[in-house]
Amino acid sequence: MEYGICNLSIVPLRAEDTDKSELVSQLLFGETFEILEWKENWVKIVTTFDNYTGWISRLQFIMIGHLAYKQFKQTPPPLTCKPVTQALKTKNNSILYLPMGSSLVFLQGTTCHIGNEKFEIIGEIGETESLVNTALLYLNVPYLWGGRTHFGIDCSGFTQIVYKLQGINLLRDASMQAGQGIVIDSLNECRVGDLAFFDNPAGKIVHVGIIIDEHRIIHASGKVKIDTIDEKGIYSEDLKRYTHKLQSIRRIR
Repeated sequence: MEYGICNLSIVPLRAEDTDKSELVSQLLFGETFEILEWKENWVKIVTTFDNYTGWISRLQFIMIGHLAYKQFKQTPPPLTCKPVTQALKTKNNSILYLPMGSSLVFLQGTTCHIGNEKFEIIGEIGETESLVNTALLYLNVPYLWGGRTHFGIDCSGFTQIVYKLQGINLLRDASMQAGQGIVIDSLNECRVGDLAFFDNPAGKIVHVGIIIDEHRIIHASGKVKIDTIDEKGIYSEDLKRYTHKLQSIRRIR
């Protein structure tokens, strides 16, 4: 098996081996993966963090050895906890702008080591906020299918990265996350941070958000926003109507 690591700020993960293909997710700085297949300009991978499969460009990562990969899996690295963290690439004094939730792999002091590359983290790395405060940092971030950052995020990317910053791994898609944790019977029994899932007329899970209290939810729909929730589903304050039908509530922590 061969392994790689993301040494750029954000790398698109695509459904097929072409730049025109659907964006299904993103790799953040320091995230690792196993390599499944090589093509001329593309590599098929499965991510370490959430076991998600897709294609990335051969120009947008570097290889790492088995021992380094094993160390990464055994000792999860610290994460960046600000919307943007600057990292100075010491080789050429260029700046990378790291999104929240980036992995500071093989960190020694304030220097992050990836292969032969060194990145000096500028400013304080910071402490993780509470789950709700972390979620609130994403308010007004625009919706982007496959996105996981402050520059664009989808509903399950939002819940995943918020939970990642709490040290809890969620799978990538809403339908996958709906199989994690335990079922909560009603909104009256929910706690702050529970996940609410919503289905379409065919019964397929198509949306997820984070419960703030029994009457409010924060979720990514058009943008990250706070809406009203009841047993019917989400009532959009912007559209003045129900937009998502409640299917279930699950507690992950």
